Amino acid sequence: MKFGGTSMGSAARMRVAAAICAGQAQQRPVSIVVSAMSKVTDLLLDTLRKAEVAEQAAIEANIAELENRHNDTCRELLPAGRQDAVLESIHAIIGEFRRIAGGIMMLGERPPRAVDEAVAVGERLSALLIAAHLEAAGIPARAVNAAQVIVTDAVFGNATPLMEPTRRKAWTELVPLIEQGILPVVTGFNGATIDGRKTTLGRGGSDFTASILAAVLDASDLWIWTDVDGIMTADPRLVPNAAVLSEVTYNEAAELAYNGAKVLHPRTLAPLVEKGIPVWSKNSFDLDKPGTRIAPTVSAEKGPRAVTSMGNVALLSIDAADPELNGVQVMGRAMAALALANTELLILTSSSYRQNFCFLIRRDELPHAMANLETAFALELAHGYLKPFELDEDVGLLTIVGEGMRGVPGFAGRIFTAISRAGVNIIAIAQGSSELTIGIVVQRDGLEKAVCAVHDECGLGATG
Repeated sequence: MKFGGTSMGSAARMRVAAAICAGQAQQRPVSIVVSAMSKVTDLLLDTLRKAEVAEQAAIEANIAELENRHNDTCRELLPAGRQDAVLESIHAIIGEFRRIAGGIMMLGERPPRAVDEAVAVGERLSALLIAAHLEAAGIPARAVNAAQVIVTDAVFGNATPLMEPTRRKAWTELVPLIEQGILPVVTGFNGATIDGRKTTLGRGGSDFTASILAAVLDASDLWIWTDVDGIMTADPRLVPNAAVLSEVTYNEAAELAYNGAKVLHPRTLAPLVEKGIPVWSKNSFDLDKPGTRIAPTVSAEKGPRAVTSMGNVALLSIDAADPELNGVQVMGRAMAALALANTELLILTSSSYRQNFCFLIRRDELPHAMANLETAFALELAHGYLKPFELDEDVGLLTIVGEGMRGVPGFAGRIFTAISRAGVNIIAIAQGSSELTIGIVVQRDGLEKAVCAVHDECGLGATG
């Protein structure tokens, strides 16, 4: 079971999480993965940015806020007799963070390896607190740093797990605890290379941690606890009549996550596919809600299931000035440059005769992506073989997701007509051969209207 930042956000929420774990542990073996308390990772990253530019007062203020929040939570969560030891551990963990921030201030830069070690502090503090609370309630528990279990490659900031070494470590570190009736409380988001260098799995990576452990421990299922009722047909902040889906397939959930739905880390499901381990997305704030089941196949009808949207994106166009330039080679080199920048492509479209194409990427990945592309094509740009790159940051992406939309005649036409009726201009379209998704790029100020129009056209909302 994995608990997100809001489910770990206060002493009261930690009590609820602990009660859920204790109840399930009476029925079957349980392993727990926890995120940092809500907003803590942002605070840690802000502190490191302040350290890079030597803003000493801001660093001290942030560290004081970090320590005070966890100290206050400790005092509220634990009986008086158990507080001192945990407060001492909180102070020690935050001391490690202070040391790293001090090193960054001296260097004047943030080495990715140092950042990965520093930002995992939030999860370590959460694991410490909830394990101590479980122990105080008479339920044996142990905080476990995932750096001792999750083995990854050395791509700092967005590492990939090495499953077989991770399996061996999990069965060495976690299974003996489970067999003794001790609940392992594992930090989400972080890991370490084979030689022990600390890594992280990318923002939101606690989901990924949980699925990795579920796979290597041969779990019967994985429960992910958040602050929403499950996976919905659209963002309820944009679409008031959005409904909770009772079940979705792995493919549908993965596409929704990849295209902006904040229900799962995009890579969460990959470790589970081979074994078909089902996932439940549940609301820790409303335990009576059944949530959404994610499985290899579901009983729902084929067709559109949900509409998701993403506003923090940019459209990058590459256009050959010379028609004799080999467009396929240019595209291949561009994709290689983006891969080196660790950039994910959300959409790729191209034309045949003019040899131009465009990529949609996340806006926060834009600086590295542009730098790599400009380096890769320095010669062509300098001699005018390529036109200057065109960049449009005033765009948004909406994606319709559903298994088997290929079998719905005229569906794409209906979608485009609905967007047109809403007065929104379509800039680019991408659709895979499986028609699991249809991605549509529109102007940012029309994104919400387009989402509502498509949601209504697909008949996805709650009725009555």
